[in-house]
Amino acid sequence: MFPIEAFRGPVERFVAILKSLDIRHHLTGGVVSVAWGEPRLTQDIDIVIDRVSTLANVQTFIDAVRSAGFYADEQGVRNAVQSGKPFQLLDPVEVLKLDVYPRELIPGELSRSVLAEVFPGSSIAIVSRSDAAVSKLIWVSRGSHKSRQDLRQIVRRLSEVEVSFLRTHASRLQLTDLLDSVLLESEELSE
Repeated sequence: MFPIEAFRGPVERFVAILKSLDIRHHLTGGVVSVAWGEPRLTQDIDIVIDRVSTLANVQTFIDAVRSAGFYADEQGVRNAVQSGKPFQLLDPVEVLKLDVYPRELIPGELSRSVLAEVFPGSSIAIVSRSDAAVSKLIWVSRGSHKSRQDLRQIVRRLSEVEVSFLRTHASRLQLTDLLDSVLLESEELSE
């Protein structure tokens, strides 16, 4: 597990590529806990990218990623972008990985991204707080214990509008009972 600062170089290099290719993106996953929940260590960085614009420039994207020093399996990246499945980029210098998701888990989430100072002096697009809560709920439904704690921390800071957004999506996903169960859990259970 690494502190978020360990990822600064790889994340900033990757985000620069995405910006240069006009690919919408945002950070998500454990790193958003720093912004929307509580600071914690993470073992990777999760980044959602726009599948359509990446697919339209897939070879340029792959070439840029490799030129920036990342290890990427060209055919694996191409197949992942085509199918909307995640792929990994490895930074051999920092020995860190970026998990890249060429799809939105929550429809429209990339259009609701917000800028946040993830690293001192460096603002990067991150998933909105309400989309982060929905995403964490989905990951809880898939068995992620850490997402349970993240969800409770994020919900503490939600506005009434954001709670309504979360509850609407929980209902659509048939996860209302799970949401209520997670929110009733004691913090001591996760420690």
